[in-house]
Parts: sequence; structure tokens; C-alpha cells
Amino acid sequence: MLEDHTAAAPLFPAQQTAAARTWPSGYPDGYAVVDVETTGLARDDRIVSAAVYRLDARGEVEDHWYTTVNPQRDPGPTWIHGLTSEVLADAPLFGEIAEDFAERLKDRVLVAHNAVFDWTMISREFARADRVAPVRQRLCTIALAKQLDLPLPNHKLESLAAHYGVQQRRAHHALDDARVLAEAFRPSLRLAARQSVRLPLLACQPLTEWNDTPSAAGSTRGGYAPRTWRPARRRPACPYPNPGRYAPGGTLVQGMRVAFSGDTSVDRELLEDRAVEAGLHVATSVSRLTSLLVTNDPEAGTSKVSKALAFGTPVIDETAFSHLLRDVAPAPSR
Repeated sequence: MLEDHTAAAPLFPAQQTAAARTWPSGYPDGYAVVDVETTGLARDDRIVSAAVYRLDARGEVEDHWYTTVNPQRDPGPTWIHGLTSEVLADAPLFGEIAEDFAERLKDRVLVAHNAVFDWTMISREFARADRVAPVRQRLCTIALAKQLDLPLPNHKLESLAAHYGVQQRRAHHALDDARVLAEAFRPSLRLAARQSVRLPLLACQPLTEWNDTPSAAGSTRGGYAPRTWRPARRRPACPYPNPGRYAPGGTLVQGMRVAFSGDTSVDRELLEDRAVEAGLHVATSVSRLTSLLVTNDPEAGTSKVSKALAFGTPVIDETAFSHLLRDVAPAPSR
């Protein structure tokens, strides 16, 4: 099921003049406010519905779009999103709506509540369809609310909506969640512009290599593969002592503590596996003992990047790290 509605809402001349005086010149030219409902939260889960509200540079609604998606497997928590196998049986496959979806994301900042989740699901679906999602930056409305110091009891979507008096009609329906988020994002965007707040934009790295479980592939329209859950992974302790920090321009040494931040083109799990196989210690956080931080977005204000800058921890991107992984020096003799 596809829905596409265009609704222009232009500002009056006096409003345009006032907005121009207060609007930061470095803000994006447009936004795609997105919500997706999924079969679950794991890496191999699939999208069952998606909605996009397109906003212009000042946050005015241009149009909106909605579709259900056949996930080619069990739809998961139907008690949450309400989409059963019967409802989704005749829905288009993701590959069949990928072009329409991409057109609504193109040249815009992806906006979502807990944006890392929506972006991860979207990028994986595009990768499965042998396409690249045309998104280069994302903005999380949770991060924006924190940056604006909004007086919220928590950072749930319903709390953000209530703060701005936005009524939610169908929670966990992608179209209504996207509408609610768009209506809550618009005043947040204007407040940020009035205060000249730097928007919490993060770079988006399209996924080029990933690892799905068998349940995510091999089924046909209307047929659902049995659900299999990826077992919890607990890596053994690194057998080598930490030799210290990575020296820029040098080589990696077994035992070095490596942390990752932000999106990677190789599935994070695969990248971490390769680091462990090379004899490195994969750290979940950054401390004074961290040898190296790998990130494709060194300008991001994430806690890991901020700590790396504070501690003087060397920072390199994914490409450089993958090159260094080819020749990791053995651990010094004890």
C-alpha cells in the first residue's frame, strides 16, 4: 500500500523576512522526517512499513508518503505495529519501493527519533536491494531536545509531542509517528535557529558489507522463513597486554585497545571480528587506556569522540583502519 500526498504550506512575506533575519546560514536545505516499523530490533530484522514527511529548509511541510512492506518473513510484534502476515502478503517488497523511498530521502537530512535505529534499518534494506540510500547526514530529535534543554520528563516521542501540544492518534503506525515527529521537530528547529544552536548532525555511512542470518534471505513473496535469533556474543578476553597508544603513521600492535564510533560501511560486528582476529582488544568505550578510536565522522559530538579529543587518543577513519589491519605487528615478548 502506497500513499503520497503533497501539501504546500508557504510562509507569508512578513514571516519570510523575519525567518531570513534569524535563520543560520549553515543549516541544511531540507529534511526527511522518517519513521519505520520493523519485525524486531536485531540486525537481521526487516522493515514492515515506512513513512516520510518532507520539510523544506525552514521546516515547512512539503508532502508525505507511506507504504507497507512485505518483509518476506514473520512480521514480528503485530501487537505493536498491527501489521499481520495477511495484511503484508500483498504489500510490495522493499526492492519495489526503494526508488520511491530514495527519491524522498535524496539531498535531505534524515530526521528520526532515535535516528541511529531508523538509519540502520534503512541502510541495511537498501544494501539488500543492491542500492545505496541517498542519505549523508542524520539528525536525532532526542539529541536535539537535549541540546535545546527542553523540559521533558523523559525523551520518549509522546513526551516531545506533549511538550509542543501535538496529538498522537495511532502510536506505532509509521505514518502517524512520522507526522507527530514532523510537527514536534518544526518548533524545535525554529527554536534552534533563533538561538543559533548548532544542529546535532551526524554523518551517515552507507552499508556495503554486512552479515545476515539465514532467516533474512531465501523466501519469496507471501512466504515467511522461520524466525531465528542471533545468539548473544561474548568474545574471549584479549590474550595480549596493551602496548599503549597507536602512533599515527605507524602500525597496529596486538593488544592495542580499539574503540569504534559512528557508522561504518562494513557491518560493525564484522569489523570488530576482524580486529579481534588480528589480536586487538575491542573496547566498548574510550578511556585513557584506549589506543585508537576509529570513526568516519571525527566532527561528531558523540561521547567517544569527545573523550578521544580530551584524552589525546589518536583518531583514524575506517578505510585507514582496514588498511592497517592487513599487517598488525605481533605483541612484544613478555
